[in-house]
Amino acid sequence: MITIDDLAKIEIRVGTVVSAERVPETDKLIRLMVEFGEDTGPRQIVSGIAAYIESPEWLVGKQLSFVTNLEPRTIKGLESNGMLFAIGGGDSFAFLTPHRDVPPGTSAH
Repeated sequence: MITIDDLAKIEIRVGTVVSAERVPETDKLIRLMVEFGEDTGPRQIVSGIAAYIESPEWLVGKQLSFVTNLEPRTIKGLESNGMLFAIGGGDSFAFLTPHRDVPPGTSAH
């Protein structure tokens, strides 16, 4: 169990995928560039979702949910600055998306 204070530490924001590509020499990894409306421009986020999408290009323009306050992590030589927030696995995998477009960087609460 975690406390409400622990939960409040997790920042979940909607980002718009501006580009997506397979990470060479991997089976699972996709390199996403995601716009959160930050002055620094899009963030690079590496995610193991290749098995759940028809192609990386399918993600471009989609608004998805991300954990945005994780420490950066290097995955296959690429710095990942966030984590895709999705549900399920296998046949039940699904992205968490807003039911209408929202400004990039909109926070979940």
